[in-house]
Amino acid sequence: MTDRRSVHIQGFRHKNPIPNASRIGDIVMSGIINGVDPEAGTIAEGIDAQTFFMFGHMRAIVEAAGGSTNDILKVTVWMRDRSNREALNREWLALFPDETSRPARHSLQAQLEG
Repeated sequence: MTDRRSVHIQGFRHKNPIPNASRIGDIVMSGIINGVDPEAGTIAEGIDAQTFFMFGHMRAIVEAAGGSTNDILKVTVWMRDRSNREALNREWLALFPDETSRPARHSLQAQLEG
């Protein structure tokens, strides 16, 4: 029997009946983490606010799972327009300031809801 545990945080829920993340042992896998404003419950206005909330949710989810941002190995980011990476990079550098200890990152362009 596995010791799987669902991870939830305040202010950010999926529309479907799935947790923010799931943990088995030392491995944590998240579902989609987007730029929802936790007060409004809707996608934040503008790419700067969206990336701010997305990275805040990511940190909160990892911490709720018992880890820290130092435990993140890879981040995949889906964007409507990859030319908006300046906002993404700004929050990335704020969360991972040490250039010798950053997770891998892959950003992809896609049609997204919201």
